Amino acid sequence: MPVSPTSRNARALLAAALLAGTVAALLALGGRARLERADFVFTNGGEVRSLDPQIVTGIPEGRIVGALFEGLITRDPTTLAPQPGVAESWELDGTKRVYTFHLRANARWSNGDVLSADDFEWSFRRLLEPETGAEYASQLWCVVGARAFTTGVDAQGSALVRDWSKVGIRALDARTLRIELSAPTPYFLDVLAMHACVPVHRATIEALRERFPATWQVEWTRPGTLVTNGPFHVTERRLNDRIRLAKSATYWDAEHVALRTIDALAVENWNTALNLYLTGEVDWVDGSIPTNLVPRLLGREDFHPAPYLGIYFLRVNTTKPPLDDPLVRRALSMALQRGEICGKLLKAGQTPAQSFVPRGRLGAYKSPNGPGENVSVARKLLADAGFGKDAKAFPTIEFHFNSSEVHRDIAEIVAAQWKEALGIDVRLRNQEWKAFIDAQSRLQYDVSRSSWIADYADPSTFFEVWRSDSENNRTGWSNEQYDRLVERARNELDTPTRMQLYRQAEAVLLNDLPCIPIYAYVSQNLIAPRVGGFTTNLLDEPSLKDLYWMNDAELAKARADVRGTRVDPHGPRAGLHAPASGAAQ
Repeated sequence: MPVSPTSRNARALLAAALLAGTVAALLALGGRARLERADFVFTNGGEVRSLDPQIVTGIPEGRIVGALFEGLITRDPTTLAPQPGVAESWELDGTKRVYTFHLRANARWSNGDVLSADDFEWSFRRLLEPETGAEYASQLWCVVGARAFTTGVDAQGSALVRDWSKVGIRALDARTLRIELSAPTPYFLDVLAMHACVPVHRATIEALRERFPATWQVEWTRPGTLVTNGPFHVTERRLNDRIRLAKSATYWDAEHVALRTIDALAVENWNTALNLYLTGEVDWVDGSIPTNLVPRLLGREDFHPAPYLGIYFLRVNTTKPPLDDPLVRRALSMALQRGEICGKLLKAGQTPAQSFVPRGRLGAYKSPNGPGENVSVARKLLADAGFGKDAKAFPTIEFHFNSSEVHRDIAEIVAAQWKEALGIDVRLRNQEWKAFIDAQSRLQYDVSRSSWIADYADPSTFFEVWRSDSENNRTGWSNEQYDRLVERARNELDTPTRMQLYRQAEAVLLNDLPCIPIYAYVSQNLIAPRVGGFTTNLLDEPSLKDLYWMNDAELAKARADVRGTRVDPHGPRAGLHAPASGAAQ
């Protein structure tokens, strides 16, 4: 597919400002030249930690897993409403506690094996087994017996023998799966759409466990070994370079998948990512566009900032003095001037955040007010905690962040504000993505840059993370009142009551501040104009299986749409196709 004149001219104009970086990016591509260009190429952040669906938690990993596997439930790419995946239908009984799912007759694994209800039961068991170490296991604790199976203790805290027969997940026959909840859970179908709830191929894992007892967890996700059930499978993986996906001929909806191959590039440097886009090597850049370029991109047809269910915040290691003192954490929060970060640095519509749940983006839920910004009060709080001119000196804080120009810029602003307002010295420490996440999980930090992107469009996704037993907590913070409120909200069917319980829980969180909210995200997608089927949503989760290249007529129609939306990925697609070999736009 040739580059349209409009697109070519727009790219050339912006590329002129980045010539030096472009040359560097092209030189870096030398090692990639031997591999034929994929139909569609995008930058996916750093090297993924794993392709194991039950293990991974990051956005780069989740995006790849979502292309390789499919669960019982998927999401509508625009509304995010639950829709059929491997389960073509389901029923909920009168108690609102028992779901019965009916699997598609033509659901297959990429090796041709039939996908059965037993595969889902085994995979859910694997998610819940403590040996797996799944950080999202607690999402299934709404199922009868699931919490006890993972933790090995009963509701009273007494040890018990783990017994799968007491967990409410059962394959009734090859195509029927029943899941029984301990109480009605309004967002359960949203949970099932998460990547942690997809099936994995039991025979492959068990064979490799026996053959490679020490390294099977790496072996089973290798290209050529990894068996998937989604629209794509892995054909190649080059460490710190790319993952190549190819269309799966056994996928039940394969006839509606246009792209033959997709490359996900392990590019963390956003200047590099942007340069690759401008030179036609990349078709989609998602993430923090270099802030100095945002004003130039606003208004372009290929730049799409949009509301996003995500929050940028700082984790605080509450196990480490003096950060174990809530007064100190509150002082750190109140000393920050978030408007400087959003208005002067980011410039793409991000809004300062005083709550952990992004305001105004989840309908009926309204966050309570956070502590606000007040340098005078922040200084008094620090003095009350025993630090200041007439007391002991505050120790140097280490600000931990993953490698990124934007994260470094934010870290420098925060460090400067804490120094000016509170006299606190800050040392910056950056790590590559995998090392960064590992250090955070081990609480090897003082203050660590973080973000939480909703797993689904319901307030619960922002509250489960801070439960005492959540693997995603990663701050050492625990609060029994918070846990009780979230547990009650989990099972509350009356929406106003449920929202009020969450509001009370967030008030507890904002009082103790194991996390310091900074700003609410906007998604920043730079997508080639000819890419059809690309939809923006509150999770910034476009469906890779729906992407295709528009012909001239389709492109003209998309540009004529005064609403600026893309061609409906579920409407008629006369030009459903992949690009000609080597085409970029």
